[in-house]
Amino acid sequence: MKKIQILGMGCAKCAKLYAAAEAAAKELGTEYTMEKVEDIEKITEMGVMMTPALAINGEVKFAGRVPSAEDLKKTIAEAK
Repeated sequence: MKKIQILGMGCAKCAKLYAAAEAAAKELGTEYTMEKVEDIEKITEMGVMMTPALAINGEVKFAGRVPSAEDLKKTIAEAK
């Protein structure tokens, strides 16, 4: 099961990324859990300086932008 984390303080882009990542995971039929990380200390501990960011299984994949649906699907599918 993949752990998908959306890192951000609850901005509109963070909500958009959450919805897009969830949709991509569902389309792929991937088993996953979704988590919002809004604690600024946890976000910076993960090395993220710009939000929104997406991490899969603790590894940051995107930061500072909302990737395209295709990029999200590819990244989720390839994540270990």
